[in-house]
Formats: sequence, C-alpha cells, structure tokens
Amino acid sequence: MPLINLVLIVSGVGLMALGYRRARVPWARYQALRDEDRNIARYEAWRGGVRDSSTSGASVARAILRRQAQVGAAIVGLGFVLVLTGFLLGS
Repeated sequence: MPLINLVLIVSGVGLMALGYRRARVPWARYQALRDEDRNIARYEAWRGGVRDSSTSGASVARAILRRQAQVGAAIVGLGFVLVLTGFLLGS
C-alpha cells in the first residue's frame, strides 16, 4: 500500500475520532434541553396555560449546541471521505 493511502486512512480515522469527540457532548446536552422543553410543554398543556413562544435562553442554547454537533458531524464526514479515498486509491 503506498504511503499516500496510509496517510489518508490514518488522517481520516483521526478526523473521525476528533469529530465524534467534538459532537458527543453538545449532542447529549442538546437532547437533554429538548426533552426538558417537551416536558414543560406537556405540563403547560395539561395545566391549560398558554405557552410563551418568544425566544428563550434555552432555545438559544439548543441552537448553539445543535450547531456544535453539526460541526462535529461534518468533521466525521470529512474523515470518512478521507478513509474512503485512501482505500479507493489503493485499489
């Protein structure tokens, strides 16, 4: 296997690990905030109150966390493309 293939594969695996590490924590926190928001909506619907639809701090935090997770997923995707390219160039 030529050196360029090994470099592409190793760097791709490294990028996938980095992207996963960057996306894991923000995605988990995003899911927790989303579940909490759904729970509040259910409670307010049960209670009969009108829900305020304005922008809250939690919705801003969810947007930031979702964007961080998307960046991590894009890094994982780039790593996958590098690994795939390394294997395709080898054949």
